[in-house]
Amino acid sequence: MEQSDLIKGGLPGQPYANAPFQQYAGYVSVDDSSGRYLFYYFAEAYYKASKKPLILWLNGGPGCSSVGYGAMQELGPFRVNPNGRTLRTNRNSWNTVANILFLDSPAGVGFSYSRNKSDYDQNGDAQTAEDNYSFLVNWFNRYPNYKNRDFYIAGESYAGNYIPQLAAKILEHRKQSQASFINLKGLMIGNGDLSITTDNMGEFVFAWSHALISDKTFYDLVDNCVHVPFINPNSSTCSALLNKKSVEMGNIDPYAIYSPRCTDNSSTGASLAMKQGQTDPYDPCSKNYILNYMNIWKVQKAFHLKKSVKWGFCSNRVFEGWNDYVPSVLPIYPQLMSAGLRILLYSGDTDSVVSVTGTREALADLNLTIETPWYPWVEDPTKTDGEVGGYSEVYKGNLTFASVRNAGHEVPIFEPMRILTLLKYFLAGQPPPMQRYT
Repeated sequence: MEQSDLIKGGLPGQPYANAPFQQYAGYVSVDDSSGRYLFYYFAEAYYKASKKPLILWLNGGPGCSSVGYGAMQELGPFRVNPNGRTLRTNRNSWNTVANILFLDSPAGVGFSYSRNKSDYDQNGDAQTAEDNYSFLVNWFNRYPNYKNRDFYIAGESYAGNYIPQLAAKILEHRKQSQASFINLKGLMIGNGDLSITTDNMGEFVFAWSHALISDKTFYDLVDNCVHVPFINPNSSTCSALLNKKSVEMGNIDPYAIYSPRCTDNSSTGASLAMKQGQTDPYDPCSKNYILNYMNIWKVQKAFHLKKSVKWGFCSNRVFEGWNDYVPSVLPIYPQLMSAGLRILLYSGDTDSVVSVTGTREALADLNLTIETPWYPWVEDPTKTDGEVGGYSEVYKGNLTFASVRNAGHEVPIFEPMRILTLLKYFLAGQPPPMQRYT
């Protein structure tokens, strides 16, 4: 059945018609009675796909597209060119080392949909975990050659909630001897939402410690906003303080505080950098190109849509209708670790929203035992002068923390080589590489 989802001849505008890997896209039903269908895009590994692990990638929001962000902007095999019609090869694509499955979840996100439109107003963590699990079971049945393959779940932002809840769902069904062919090995979460309290505290500490807000605003935020959820906040005092924080920070990208925002000249600078030999320099306008590309009917037809739809990165309706969320997923972690899952929490260190300080606050709450104390990890451990890629600490129970230096919220678009290094070592069951000394 998978052949019906094969993208024959490749995606429109890709740099070569016959890519050295297969691509698939289509819909998987997760609820026949309601008519909920989740859209996926699947890029097999460049080489020896049958021997490589499978990674499910999830973006967050809640309500944002994994195909739009993850596949087209971050870690997929192609990037969209500034003309919004053609693609270029992503030399640091994750499908150079694994088979990558991108899922738009829940229904109402990206190309995913429900025939019962009221589903868009009733989304939440529990339903999303259930639908994502149903998707996996049905997807593996469609692609039986991937059953029992080493399987990992990765993602970023609000996927920090999705991923541990989905992992717990898989473990729950495994105990009941259901879908034991889902051979879950580990989780890799970037700049993830983990706990309302630690996320908020981390955000405020980051902004203050990086001289983005005043002392008074910082203390007022700590006093009034630490326990307030960012989804449907119910505190007018906190909302006013968050607006004040935004005003004090000024016109910067809070998800990448040292990077340029998209202006009329931004893409020109990125194009010039490419001509000068830089590999995929950060382009703050790339979302504009992707938005144009994903709304071309020829592209949607290649993805096996039956009719043209208006595509967007995120769904406000899904976000605003989110009515069930877990205040903290940290209590799930002991269960995941005791099941033998490997976990990597990584953080781009220039993201002020879901910050590295928030992740470290969450790790402190977990109160884990340090196995390998804090150390700088390097891009290439074979070099004695290898550049520091970030900093890491390894804990007993197969959990590792790693920062990624000079990266914003979506780490792969800022430091693609560094995150690819982390991925390779993670899949090999090894901590981030230490520098070699002579």
